[in-house]
Amino acid sequence: MPHNLSKGASTPPSAPQTFKGYLATVTLHAGHAEIKRKLAGKLTGAKDSVISLADVIKVISKPPTRLVNGYVQLATSADQGQLVVATAEREKAIVNNSRTVLFTWSQRETYERYFDAATTGVRQQGGNPLG
Repeated sequence: MPHNLSKGASTPPSAPQTFKGYLATVTLHAGHAEIKRKLAGKLTGAKDSVISLADVIKVISKPPTRLVNGYVQLATSADQGQLVVATAEREKAIVNNSRTVLFTWSQRETYERYFDAATTGVRQQGGNPLG
């Protein structure tokens, strides 16, 4: 069925985008994100999850380097207490969080594309991805 592109017609829904991170794959839909983890990725306590982009209060990220993996976390109100703690425990809590996807140095381009798409998705849902 072709889309109606006449003035006043609704915009066609965007196709889901998939990003492969370290031990996890995230699929970003128009209103939510689905994170699926490999078995080894679940050993830290993180689980598969579905996050409504309207519930995201901040997109937290750290770019990957040659020495340290980076991440993108879709933080919700459940993470608010962890957002103010500024210690190694905070980093551990972020990495073990079910709403976080890790990226290696070789996945840095995917990290950038996912971060851009996630912040855009949160903005489209009326949120402020930068807190």
